[in-house]
Amino acid sequence: MSLSFVFRHLKLSTKQIRNYCDYQPKALRSLKPKSTRTTVQFYVDSCRVRAVAGKGGDGCISFLSSWCKEYAGPNGGDGGHGGHVIFQATHTKKSLNHCSSVITAKDGEKGYDKDCSGKNAQHVIISVPIGTLIRDSNGCVVCDLEQEGAMFIAARGGAGGRGNKFFLTDTEQAPNVAEYGAIGETVQYFLEVRSMAHVGLIGFPNAGKSTLLRAVTRARPTVAPYPFTTLRPHIGMIPYDDYEQVAIADLPGLIPGSHKNKGLGIQFLQHIERCKGLIFLLDGSNDPLEQYNALNYELTQYNVSLNERQRCVVINKIDLPEVKKTLPKIREKLDVIGISAKTGLNLQELLGIIRKMYDSV
Repeated sequence: MSLSFVFRHLKLSTKQIRNYCDYQPKALRSLKPKSTRTTVQFYVDSCRVRAVAGKGGDGCISFLSSWCKEYAGPNGGDGGHGGHVIFQATHTKKSLNHCSSVITAKDGEKGYDKDCSGKNAQHVIISVPIGTLIRDSNGCVVCDLEQEGAMFIAARGGAGGRGNKFFLTDTEQAPNVAEYGAIGETVQYFLEVRSMAHVGLIGFPNAGKSTLLRAVTRARPTVAPYPFTTLRPHIGMIPYDDYEQVAIADLPGLIPGSHKNKGLGIQFLQHIERCKGLIFLLDGSNDPLEQYNALNYELTQYNVSLNERQRCVVINKIDLPEVKKTLPKIREKLDVIGISAKTGLNLQELLGIIRKMYDSV
């Protein structure tokens, strides 16, 4: 009897099987070359949209006239309902770049004679990433789509108007009146993604975050020898040999005072709130301990609960001779791992740590 048969019979999960076999998954390097397109797709973490629901169909005024009964009474049908605009959370979306500024649902169909009601319009369902916050025009949070499949009705479609058959009474046998379809809602919202990746890269400008993301994923952030080359967040996927994928994000560089919205500030600090793990990427050639203390202070001032998150401190640029000499002294004060994102030194060890951070939550 094979182990695979036993595992299937016991209905064990992938994580339970990995713990039973004491197997450590390894990161895979994609053999597929990176895209050569000149246009780079940026991660859109916030946008303003206007949701316009569909109008209800008008009711119909009609009277039945058959060969055996000339005045058979009213037979006007009701109009169909207008479509809603709905936001739904899904893991298949990681960005808001597909959301248009105006989202419009279709109108309901009008009613017809012979008691035929109009067709209801289809709802417009917009897929958004899990963890999307929806704010109204006043800035108040009206919904937090933090679970797979969670839905929010952004704009309700108008109800269909009733035909003259509805107004038939004992005293009114020939009603010559019907209702117009109701107008759908038109509401403005501000969408904001706060859960963009499992692991976030935190560091000062020019610490090598974009270079590291290029080295371990197929993402293509801009790399240049000057600070603030990353003005928008980038996200990449790290595949492992047990078919798990870990999302890692390159956040724009932080500076002292970011918690006061200096620099790129709170706009990107908010993404750290829901990351399962944090990687502090420090420039080994520029006083790493001071960098770590400054970054830790900024996170604490922004949100104290971030101190409880899993973290890994990484010293970059150990391919430089001066950094390689100071690394042992840094390890006496702080538990760090040394890598070189440029040459690929010790990246496999870092990928193993990232996977442990992902599995422990």
